[in-house]
Amino acid sequence: MDSVAANLTTIEQRIASAAARVGRRAEDVRLLPVTKTKPPEAVMAAYAQGYRRFGENKVQEASAKAELLADVADIEWSVIGHLQTNKARDVARFATEFQALDSLRVAKELNKRLQNEGRRLEVLVQINSSEEDQKFGLPPAEVAAFAQALQSFDALEVRGLMTLALFTDDHARVGACFDIMGQVQRELQDRDGGGWTELSMGMSGDFELAIERGATCVRVGQAIFGDRLDPNEYWPGITG
Repeated sequence: MDSVAANLTTIEQRIASAAARVGRRAEDVRLLPVTKTKPPEAVMAAYAQGYRRFGENKVQEASAKAELLADVADIEWSVIGHLQTNKARDVARFATEFQALDSLRVAKELNKRLQNEGRRLEVLVQINSSEEDQKFGLPPAEVAAFAQALQSFDALEVRGLMTLALFTDDHARVGACFDIMGQVQRELQDRDGGGWTELSMGMSGDFELAIERGATCVRVGQAIFGDRLDPNEYWPGITG
């Protein structure tokens, strides 16, 4: 797992350079290592480099890793993939953060389950900034009303916004997605008098551009841990 340490150093340097290009501080950008399909050993390799919060797309896989690493007291889990209501109970039990909230039905279920557990959950609202039919997330025009409705859920700590930009080498089109996010963030902050400080956007292929456009959290997996694996290589049955 020496490669994980080296890759993290490289990513950290690239984050710092991207931030410096636009007069930002590297410390203002959170690197979220995404351990999707990776074994617990990979998580612990990044943990050894000082990382404590890890991103997972699938609830079942995240929950299994959380259980296997339960003895690591300060490890935290961020669920970054789409969530169905029947998985809300699991998220309420182990997750610190949920970055893909785009449904009041899910918000209501999460809130109920969190109250039962006596816990709170940091959440980001997912926006479909590319307006692609196959992607989850709210249309930008619907975010303000959705954010207003979230105020009734006391167990949800709404921190900001998340998006998946277009998957393309066209930086102008990717940057346009990130610009939409910044615009929505400013509109919410103007309305609410602050808050909405988190802007999670950018992955292995576009995180530097995201930082230049204001990202406060970048979600990086393959550039740290290498190509994705079949989870069944290290435990069977983890599919959802």
